[in-house]
Amino acid sequence: MFSGQCIQLTRLDGDIAHLVFDRQGDAINKLDKPTLLELEQSIDLLEAAPDIKGVLVSSAKDKFIVGADIKEFGELFSRDDAALAAHMQWANRLFCRFEDLPQPSVVAVNGLALGGGLEFALSGLLRVMAEDAQIGLPEVSLGLFPGYGGTVRLSRLAGVQAAAEWVASGKPRRASEALALRVVDALSPPDSLLARALDLLQRLLGGEIAQRPLHQRKLAPVSGEAEANARILAEALARQAKALAMHQPAAAAAIEAMSGGATLGRDQALDEEGRAFVRVAKTQTASSMIQTFLNQQALKKLFNRHRANARPVREAAVLGAGIMGGGIAFTSALKGVPVRLKDISQNQLDMGMAEATKQVGRQVKSGRLSEEKGARVLGSIQPQLDYTGFEDRDVVVEAVIENLSIKHAVLSDLEKVVGPQTVIASNTSSLRIDDIAAPLQRPENFVGMHFFNPVPVMALVEIIKGSQTSDVAVSTAVDYAVTMGKTPIVVQDCPGFLVNRILTPYVRAFIDLVADGVDFVRIDRVMEAFGWPMGPAYLMDVVGIDTGCHVFDVISAGYPKVMPIQQRNALAVMVAHKRFGQKNGIGFYRYDNDSAGKPKKSVAEDSHVLLKAVQSGEALTASDQEIVERMMLSSILEAARALEAGVVATAGELDVAMQLGIGYPQYLGGPLKYADWLGLSQVVALGDKYAHLGAQYRPTERLRAMAAAGERFYR
Repeated sequence: MFSGQCIQLTRLDGDIAHLVFDRQGDAINKLDKPTLLELEQSIDLLEAAPDIKGVLVSSAKDKFIVGADIKEFGELFSRDDAALAAHMQWANRLFCRFEDLPQPSVVAVNGLALGGGLEFALSGLLRVMAEDAQIGLPEVSLGLFPGYGGTVRLSRLAGVQAAAEWVASGKPRRASEALALRVVDALSPPDSLLARALDLLQRLLGGEIAQRPLHQRKLAPVSGEAEANARILAEALARQAKALAMHQPAAAAAIEAMSGGATLGRDQALDEEGRAFVRVAKTQTASSMIQTFLNQQALKKLFNRHRANARPVREAAVLGAGIMGGGIAFTSALKGVPVRLKDISQNQLDMGMAEATKQVGRQVKSGRLSEEKGARVLGSIQPQLDYTGFEDRDVVVEAVIENLSIKHAVLSDLEKVVGPQTVIASNTSSLRIDDIAAPLQRPENFVGMHFFNPVPVMALVEIIKGSQTSDVAVSTAVDYAVTMGKTPIVVQDCPGFLVNRILTPYVRAFIDLVADGVDFVRIDRVMEAFGWPMGPAYLMDVVGIDTGCHVFDVISAGYPKVMPIQQRNALAVMVAHKRFGQKNGIGFYRYDNDSAGKPKKSVAEDSHVLLKAVQSGEALTASDQEIVERMMLSSILEAARALEAGVVATAGELDVAMQLGIGYPQYLGGPLKYADWLGLSQVVALGDKYAHLGAQYRPTERLRAMAAAGERFYR
């Protein structure tokens, strides 16, 4: 009947049509423009074929349809509102035409049906789902919500409570839950899925299952009492407002659309969904989160190229135990790479193994690991006080104290006992890779692997390439980090590397604001309202003010023209009074353990008294906007300097690193995506506005040229 690049339409047993999604030259099916156009052609044929009595839908791939092609979103969402709305109406009409076919349809769902894939499946009369399959509407992870009728059909099939929860969470759902909520109508073992779907279709054709009520429930308003549905949706909306506020509007917009459409028929409800979708698609959040997804996809391709160039890592070692070393060893062992964990101190070894044991216990308690698997993970970590077995390690991660002379001594000894091709990686956070590599005989095998703390939780690893580091060593470190479940970003050797380098001016801007007399509690409140997980004062308390002060001083010293010494330094005041933060119970804030043993923050009034020593006589009257501008401008401009200097290869890698490394607000997409959203001309204007504060607030000539030419960091 029809043979395209994405869809095949054939006859089964004469009067049954079989519509198969089978994207040629690709491992997965996507609901992109070519697929929709072929779907339109297929529907045209089915509408004009009175001899076809039923339609069976399936996928020739391991997964049904994984969703839309997100690479199309940039062009699509750049259209004006009317043009975007017209596209959405066209796609929705296709789904409605399929739903309204004179022939009954059964959709066989295998593998994954996500986003638009599930939305299309919902337009079938009935659905059969493989028992091992999963379905879901993950659009909120892109700052969006389902726009091809997902909110409308799901609320009519599963009820408004389940529909609101599915759309707002974005989580994939198992077959058993889908069946219980009537999102699907039957389950099947994977190997008999098509036969089960065909049997269901035959029962429809034979009149055993009535077709009209199934179709009517999808055309009518949501079933149930209107007031009860309205109350459920109002409660769901209130939860969203509390959870995500202004920065993540998609889920709330979807629930509002469901509320508006619940008492309407299908077509009017789809109009409600469409209007809300167009608004959400134009938001900063959607633009940023879509770009983040594309950045992550680009990284996966980059990781594959590194894997092709890397030496296999089958066995590893960690040199230097303690909490950090134990965390690295646990993470490696968890992902199947056994580790020798060495230290010169039995106490440190015990601490490292205690950390690994604690992490395994958490995995077992949460159900992510069985007791047996947990025991195997711990058994693959070998604690030791000597170098036994180091000669056959593929990678050794050094995690000793941040002292250059100690690292020189330790690494010089290590190099003598490892193999000639063993990659040695330093988990340094502040020392230059070239400086550490100075005494090594094989500097080409030496690379930085900067893990962020706590290692089991933080996804980012900076891979630092020294001037003599070989490409093979870099690729091996990247591949090892990926194996450990991390996201590695390759950066060049410079003070602070990437994340801490960009974080430093942000913290310096906080120090400047405090010196100008702005209350640190207010700064925290403003920046948390802006979307940061914690304000700068609280962040320093958590990191450790003594540690942070030292690291930022070292990094600042590496860029003396841009980051000169700050004479009125709030961090130095705290350190001088031994207020180190959570670690000793007092920093900018005071900390007392609650009943669960977790530190609980409270305002320490004497902090304000201490800080008067570095504040000017008359406090600056700064608006919330000025606080945000000064803080955020500092991170944007340093990100631009780092990219210009070639510290990182692309804007996408930089932005992902900042999101994973320090929790840069998701809805901003990273400092460079945020700069694009503001417009580089606006960034330059802000730089000129605050230029009197110092060099870190002043745009580079390259940034000025980009702004003048109307350029962006993302094309």
